[in-house]
Amino acid sequence: MINKIIAVDFDGTIVDDKYPEIGKAKIFAFETLRQLQSDGYRLTLWTYRSGKALDEAVEFCKKNGIEFYAINNSFDGEDFDKTKQSRKINADIFIDDRNLGGFPGWSAVYQIIKNRIELNIQDHGQEASKVKKKRGFFGL
Repeated sequence: MINKIIAVDFDGTIVDDKYPEIGKAKIFAFETLRQLQSDGYRLTLWTYRSGKALDEAVEFCKKNGIEFYAINNSFDGEDFDKTKQSRKINADIFIDDRNLGGFPGWSAVYQIIKNRIELNIQDHGQEASKVKKKRGFFGL
């Protein structure tokens, strides 16, 4: 079992960005998320949404077959106290439409995760490509 945690944004990533409404599901979003769960990844919903808007997003995901390991927390039941902890959640992988280079699409996301492919910035987030690791600081 893989047992790694993937933090996934909602608006602009799982669905088209129509905040505070719920946009149309992105192509292959729920199929990919279900496959990642089947592969052993734990999914955390990591979104700006709160209150009713968050409840609607969680319910939308449930209707599409996705229940999250945690929601806006590092783990289910976490008691977040902003005076004692950082708001950044713990995850091995973050999937967000505002990633450097943009959102590559769910097919590419799955290939990147499954095959441990790195995005080449020159691709501008449009496609995944294998990148040779360079030695030294900034690949020099």
